[in-house]
Amino acid sequence: MKKILLSVSALAALGMVTPASAADLPQRAYKAPPMIAPIYDWTGFYIGGNAGYGSSRNCWGVVPIAGTVIPDGCNTSSGGVVGGQLGYRWQTGPAVFGVEAQGDWANLRSSHVSIFNPALTDRATVESFGLFTGQIGYAWNAALLYLKGGAAVTSNRFDQFDALGVVNFASSTRWGGTVGVGLDYGFAPNWSVGVEYDHLFMGNANNSFSVPAGAAAVINQISQDVDLVTVRLDYRFGGMGLGHY
Repeated sequence: MKKILLSVSALAALGMVTPASAADLPQRAYKAPPMIAPIYDWTGFYIGGNAGYGSSRNCWGVVPIAGTVIPDGCNTSSGGVVGGQLGYRWQTGPAVFGVEAQGDWANLRSSHVSIFNPALTDRATVESFGLFTGQIGYAWNAALLYLKGGAAVTSNRFDQFDALGVVNFASSTRWGGTVGVGLDYGFAPNWSVGVEYDHLFMGNANNSFSVPAGAAAVINQISQDVDLVTVRLDYRFGGMGLGHY
């Protein structure tokens, strides 16, 4: 009987000690799962506006009946441009591909005194232009650096006038090529702002001028190159602009 009482007392004492010992054990700290940093996603259709500065260099030449074109001087016109663009971009990893159409109004006008006939002044005006390009770029999260290239079109007016007023004029829609580079930054999930430079290679074209009745027809060959620097603001449709690699 005495042994049984000792055994029961020992078990009771052990039961009282065990909970206290468990309470004294250090608790394992909870660790939250690691956060995955969001990556800006450039994929989607976008539309926006742009404004900036343009410069057009036009070199004139008189086209004779036969022989080499006679140089008639150059002029460089500059001024503001404003317009819009729309396109689509697709991102895979840091690589971004896209297509875009852009159209701008312009008023790039300048003139020079004709070398061939100093009584005349030659004037060139770029009234509008359009760009149809493909893009390839590299994204650092919300920053995107890209190159672009494709087709360009300009709408022009060319005038020759003397002291009494306009003598003759010609209108021209000219197609050529363009290359450019741009940097965009996504400052909000669906909004981005950027700056872009483009050079337009419009080549040479012969222009037949309208002249007063009884005057001889005039043909000039005019070359054209255009440089553009624009600031852009775009809104991208669909999604929130954030994803993960």
